[in-house]
Amino acid sequence: MPASPKRSSASSASAALPFALELDDFKYDSLLLILALVDLYRSGFLWKRMETRPMAVLAAAAAAATRCRMELTRRAGPPMFPAVDELLTLFKESCKELVDLRQQLQNLKKEVAVQDAKHRKTLAELEKGVDGLFDSFARLDSRISSVGQTAAKIGDHLQSADSQRETASQTIELIKYLMEFNSSPGDLMELSPLFSDDSRVAEAASVAQKLRSFAEEDVGRHGVPTAVELENRLLARFDAASQRRELSTMAECAKILAQFNRGTSAMQHYVASRPMFIDVEVMNTDIQVVLGDQGLQAGTTNIARGLSTSYKEITETVRKEAATIMAVFPSPNDVMAILVQRVLEQRVTSILDKLLIKPSLVNLPPIEEGGLLLYLRIFAVAYGKTQELAKELRSVGCGELDIEGLTESLFLAHKDEYAEHEQASLKQLYDAKMEELRAEAQQQSESTGTLSRSKAALNPSTHQQISVTVVTEFVRWNEEAISRCTLFSSQPATLAANVRSVFTCLLDQVSQYLTEGLERARESLNEAAAYRDRFAIGNIVNRRAAQAAATAAEAAAAAGETSFRFFMIAVQRCASSVAILQQYFSNTISRLLLPVEGAHAASCEEMGTAVSSVEGAAHKGLLQCIDTVMAEVERLLSTEQKATDYRSPDDGAAPDHRPTNACIRVVAYLSRVLEVAFSALEGLNKQSFLTELGNRLHKGLLNHWQKFTFSPSGGLRLKRDITEYGEFVRSFNAPSIDEKFELLGIMANVFIVAPESLASLFEGTPSIRKDALRFIQLRDDYKTAKIASRINSIMSES
Repeated sequence: MPASPKRSSASSASAALPFALELDDFKYDSLLLILALVDLYRSGFLWKRMETRPMAVLAAAAAAATRCRMELTRRAGPPMFPAVDELLTLFKESCKELVDLRQQLQNLKKEVAVQDAKHRKTLAELEKGVDGLFDSFARLDSRISSVGQTAAKIGDHLQSADSQRETASQTIELIKYLMEFNSSPGDLMELSPLFSDDSRVAEAASVAQKLRSFAEEDVGRHGVPTAVELENRLLARFDAASQRRELSTMAECAKILAQFNRGTSAMQHYVASRPMFIDVEVMNTDIQVVLGDQGLQAGTTNIARGLSTSYKEITETVRKEAATIMAVFPSPNDVMAILVQRVLEQRVTSILDKLLIKPSLVNLPPIEEGGLLLYLRIFAVAYGKTQELAKELRSVGCGELDIEGLTESLFLAHKDEYAEHEQASLKQLYDAKMEELRAEAQQQSESTGTLSRSKAALNPSTHQQISVTVVTEFVRWNEEAISRCTLFSSQPATLAANVRSVFTCLLDQVSQYLTEGLERARESLNEAAAYRDRFAIGNIVNRRAAQAAATAAEAAAAAGETSFRFFMIAVQRCASSVAILQQYFSNTISRLLLPVEGAHAASCEEMGTAVSSVEGAAHKGLLQCIDTVMAEVERLLSTEQKATDYRSPDDGAAPDHRPTNACIRVVAYLSRVLEVAFSALEGLNKQSFLTELGNRLHKGLLNHWQKFTFSPSGGLRLKRDITEYGEFVRSFNAPSIDEKFELLGIMANVFIVAPESLASLFEGTPSIRKDALRFIQLRDDYKTAKIASRINSIMSES
């Protein structure tokens, strides 16, 4: 069987050694030497010492081998590892070789250090040579730069000399012409043919312009008038051609005149000579077309129509002039800019000065003559129409003219105080409207005659009622003002500021109007209450006086009911007005404020404050309405409720299952008077009002019934009354009120059950115990049946 590769490699390795090892030689005793050497290796002793002290390593290995040999000799039997001496010899030889190699390594290190020192010296010498080269290059670059600058200076001098030569040559020519002008002042025929030949006018104009510039350095020279004479002659020729509509001649003159101040004098001369700027009749016609015979009282519609007509005529005139300018002038855009600017600054401004007369904020114009609103409306019409004119003129052509900015500048004086005029106008309108309403109320009062306080209470219509139409008119004023804010304000921040100030005026107007209207309605409630207290029956003994007082009390009750309805209508109209206000804010104001941070939130807060003040006045009035209703309920109960209703003399007869007359009257009154409340109030206001009224009715009935004594049949009738009241208050949709009246029905059983069954009643419904203990004393057999002792025993048991 052939040996494996691993086995073969092991045999070849052992053959290379000076001795052969077999696997059987490695018995327990023979391994001691190997273990000793392994300990030396693991402790690091072998490798740490091999480099520095190889003989120490060898000695340690020999000592280990000796210990192993002694141990093996001590043991009985022949030695199991006889090759220890050969291995020790191998170690000694290896150590010697390592010492030799270490010496060779030290020699190599010395040689490398010497070569490195030589290399460093060579590099240092090379660096010095390179630094010298760099210095040479720097000196060469500096020299080249110096030579270049010198060459540039020489070139500049040469160019300057050439320019001076050219200037000198031109100056010589100009001096010749100037000498001609000086020798023959005023006589153009004796001058050079250049100045008399019409075919060389352009060349003559160029020379004259140069002579003029030259002569301006010394005003005392005689050449100045001559250049001006030449320019004036050309302008005269231009005007003559203009009157004959000879466009080619005009164009030739304009081209030559362009040599004088770039043609500015020619362009300005042409624009200034237009008929619409020099004919006074044209200006008067503009004013007549815009204002007519009635002036500012013609109305904004007529003024807008007049402005459209006048501006249309101006646009057509400019369009015709533009055709001529395009055909004549070499720079038509510059001429159009001058023309359009002159149109806006002269012709349009003269119209606006007649239209826009800024009123004083101290002495406002009378409302009968249109007030501030007329000025603001005319301002808006004029601004809008002038903006349209500017767009039309830009489409015709105005060169580089900032026509939008120029148009805005025409209105700056009016826009600076626009917000103050708008607020003052809204206040003027509000004051005038309030004065008108007061006059109407006064006229109505005078037409019905002077009323006493009592009759006024019976007729609350003498008080001015809130009108949703009036609030709608406030909103319409504000909406018109907001449209002007949008027209005049191009920047979002400016627009938001103006819108807020205008909307705040509306909030103040609506809040003040509604609050004052509610206060007037409350005043009618107060008058009705005073009238009711005045004619209360009280302790009147005289029968005739009692009848008169009862009649007056009925009248006072009617007045209270009328005042109640009057106030409920006022509340309903307040709610409608607030809804209109909120809808207007949502649809119109909100979108204008949202682009500016904080503006929308601030207006919402202001609107909340205004609405809260109205709600506060309404809340006070609603509490007075409840007082009015409860006063009438108490009057009906006191006059209609009889003692026999709950304690009939013939108690043994068949019980009457109908509600008492007092209950019928009270429920009928409540149904009638609250009908308007159900339609006037909404949401939480309605729920709060009905809940408070239900609580007051419950308390009032409890107090009322404590005045009576109840028999068993009377208890049944009371239970029927409670059922009637409970069915009515169920329409309030107030669960807490329904529960209270259900407990009243249960409590009425204390009058019906037998004395010995009272204990079971309390046990079945403990929630009624407090009120039942008060009412149980109203039983007609309370004393005879000794119910007090029974109650005491019930309470002690509980």
